[in-house]
Amino acid sequence: MSKFIPPYPKPMRKRGMLLQLLLRPAKFLRSRSCTISSLSDRAYGMHMGELGTPGRRVYIANQPELVKRVLVDEAEGFPKAKVISDMLELLLGDSIFVSNGEVWKRQRRMMDPAFAQARIKIVFDLMLDAADALFQRMDAKANGGEMNIDEEMMHVAADIIFRTIFSRPLEGEEARLIFAAFVRFQEAAFAKGIAQAVGVPGWAMRKGTRVSQESAAEIRGVLDPIVKARFDSFHAGEAQTHQDILQSLVSVKDPETGTHFDLRELCEQVAMLFLAGHETSASALSWTLYLIANDQSVQEAMHKEAVKIFGDREPKFQDMKRLEATRNAFAEALRLYPPVAFLPRAAARECPMRDKVLPKGSMVSVSPWLMQRHRRYWTEPDTFDPSRFDDPATTEAQRQCYIPFSKGPRVCLGASFALQEAAIILSGLVRRYTFDPVPGFEPKPIARLTVRSENGIRLKVSRRPSPPATFS
Repeated sequence: MSKFIPPYPKPMRKRGMLLQLLLRPAKFLRSRSCTISSLSDRAYGMHMGELGTPGRRVYIANQPELVKRVLVDEAEGFPKAKVISDMLELLLGDSIFVSNGEVWKRQRRMMDPAFAQARIKIVFDLMLDAADALFQRMDAKANGGEMNIDEEMMHVAADIIFRTIFSRPLEGEEARLIFAAFVRFQEAAFAKGIAQAVGVPGWAMRKGTRVSQESAAEIRGVLDPIVKARFDSFHAGEAQTHQDILQSLVSVKDPETGTHFDLRELCEQVAMLFLAGHETSASALSWTLYLIANDQSVQEAMHKEAVKIFGDREPKFQDMKRLEATRNAFAEALRLYPPVAFLPRAAARECPMRDKVLPKGSMVSVSPWLMQRHRRYWTEPDTFDPSRFDDPATTEAQRQCYIPFSKGPRVCLGASFALQEAAIILSGLVRRYTFDPVPGFEPKPIARLTVRSENGIRLKVSRRPSPPATFS
């Protein structure tokens, strides 16, 4: 039986190169809405690319050795590009996602303990509570009809972040406000950042800047008061009873200087965790469900695995490492639809790279999207095939070309958190429901801050005949 090939923006073929050159200005304008829509067929097999934009040249490191050089071996020589702060500073300030140099090193020293393995185990029960809330919402709607599954995944991912950071759920009007604000912020901030990167004057971006400011203020208006109350309580010497991520961040000291995060820093780090934690997870979970809806054999293997491991009891922390079918399906979804398509860096000094000499300040981008679909390193790279992660023949490709969480010193500090979250949510969903495609519907992948579907992800969802009790 042929495997499922999910949709993605079809690249320009070689025979269309003349037309591609003629359309380059239009394709650049399209890239302000989606960074993967203007890729050529050659991009999926090249080792290094060079892209001319109206304001500068962008180099794409698309070979394992170059990726390792940029992200690992010479990471300090390739700090995060300014385009990242241009997009996100209104919401995230100088948080760990956008900072560089000594500021980043201090932040990383202080934030690593919040995501250590012991902390991941502590928040496990909070994740189960969020999963239960998801099942309760879905039970009322899972009657075989259509469901906007990306909206459900956005809600549960945001709820998990809220519970694990703040020890309380995200519900009702608060949830709707944040969801709507994040949609507006992502579109406006991405377009603004790309425009600034190529020298579009500030007056031409006034509307986008205003939308970014307003939506960032709405989001921070929900998050900052909660952070301030906990910060004030801790520094007033009051007894602290929470065991959550915020408590870890409030109390942590820099092991080198003995200093705490100040209130501004703390609010920015929490905003970063909320944005990165719920947006990327919602994307990956939504795509996984879409993929297994279109490959019922994978979905049934995940269902049987969950039933065998859990039986009628609630999951336990040690169960997560046994969910092999679930882990492979999620890994394959991350390969096909990495939450972040491009990782922009800047050359701190003039440097040779293959047959080119990159000027100081050049943007050098590593692309999980391209590396994980690279024609030279993956067999049937556009096909949904979770079994490839059990195939010894793919070991080298996984080691060198699989980078959904980046790699090196700036590897995502929430990777273990995200994998645990996915295992809980996906195993619980396939244990309780069946997912089927909606006839005639196909999602349209776009890459802005994250890789999402422009027209959402709709699936038919049904309760299984004998669903288990809720987790808690």
